[in-house]
Amino acid sequence: MKLDQLTKSILKSILSLLGIGAFLFFLIKINVVIVYIAISMVLALMLSPFTSLLKSKLKFNNLFASITSLFFLLIIMIVVIGAFIPLIIEQSKNLSLLNNSQLKSNIENLIINVSEYFSSNNLTIYDFLSEFTVLSDIDFAFIPKLLNYIISEVGSIGIGLLSILFITFFFIKDGDLILNKINNLLPQQIKNNFLDSVSKIKVLLSRYFIGISVQIFSLFVLYSIMLSIIGIKNALVIAFLCALLNIIPYIGPLISIVLMAILTMTNYIDSMLIKEMLSKVGYIFIGFSIVQLIDNFLIQPYIFSKSVKSHPLEVFIVIISSGILFGIIGLIIAIPLYTALKVIYFSYSGKEA
Repeated sequence: MKLDQLTKSILKSILSLLGIGAFLFFLIKINVVIVYIAISMVLALMLSPFTSLLKSKLKFNNLFASITSLFFLLIIMIVVIGAFIPLIIEQSKNLSLLNNSQLKSNIENLIINVSEYFSSNNLTIYDFLSEFTVLSDIDFAFIPKLLNYIISEVGSIGIGLLSILFITFFFIKDGDLILNKINNLLPQQIKNNFLDSVSKIKVLLSRYFIGISVQIFSLFVLYSIMLSIIGIKNALVIAFLCALLNIIPYIGPLISIVLMAILTMTNYIDSMLIKEMLSKVGYIFIGFSIVQLIDNFLIQPYIFSKSVKSHPLEVFIVIISSGILFGIIGLIIAIPLYTALKVIYFSYSGKEA
């Protein structure tokens, strides 16, 4: 009898583990859909004040307010994307005119000049530069190929964008209805705290997104000033794009500085102005470092001090884990999603955050 009970317990444990494993495997397989839903929830939350304003002040009904909010989101997206079109066209022209052999020759001549300078001054860096042959192995044709790859992915991005807009519309229109249906399906002991938890999540995430918006605007202003002083073409567009990339924790600033450097170099890449190009890239690195110091020590602590109440190590582990599971999008949604889960946990555990 005891043996039968033990066997049943073991089988039950194995089946439970298999069920959990199958569920996790299913989540990983549909991670793209989960990301779409998460992004849509974020967009719906961000548009919530605008939708409420339309209903309360302009007396729009729910359907018309939802359509207007989605249309407002589309206008913002079109304006943002349209701002980058001149930059994309200009950079595409620069890359299409790229002369690989001339580029290699220009850079190698620069290295020779630098080597001779250090050699005449008996500096040890000469040995390093004189053996610097990595350029001969670089195929600069990868740059146009990269551009073609990005263009080929536009179709996939378009499908994802339409999916997100479709889901966002129904979250805006039927958000309260969805929450009430979920609440009705929950057990009684969970049901009591569910809507209260959702309300707390909305407040915290609203603060977080306001903070992100202020951070992006501050970085846009600082980057614009920096690039304008250095004399970079399309300074405002580049500044906005690089500021926007800062919504990606840790990786965003790295992508920004690389992007700034690349967009600067493409303006000089097929000319004899290599020295001017390198000097501007150097100024960009210096200016970018100053802006990041301002962001890390002044802007971020002030903005996020009350929005996300978590230890920095805790946040780091959450962001990295989310990035491993869901990629770049995972890095972006990590903090909002973790904040929501944390509120739910403390609501039902009875503990204080």
